[in-house]
Amino acid sequence: MKSWILSLLVGLLAGGIYALLGTRSPAPPVIALLGLFGMLVGEQLVPITRRLLARQPLTMAWFRHECVPKISGTPQPEPPDAPPRRD
Repeated sequence: MKSWILSLLVGLLAGGIYALLGTRSPAPPVIALLGLFGMLVGEQLVPITRRLLARQPLTMAWFRHECVPKISGTPQPEPPDAPPRRD
């Protein structure tokens, strides 16, 4: 949660700087967000390609464990045989 707040604060600071300089944001918000999403998904093409070149299976379990947390920002799921966490 701390990184979300920091990100919001930096975004507000950047917006304030744009306003003080009298310029507009370089991209409309929707286009900028789609570009960021594309970057996150594109980052996962490298590990997928490496896995395919190594002739390792590309399973949904592997994708959910390795790629989905990096795209969505959620923590990696625990392996099924891991002991329960005590937070």
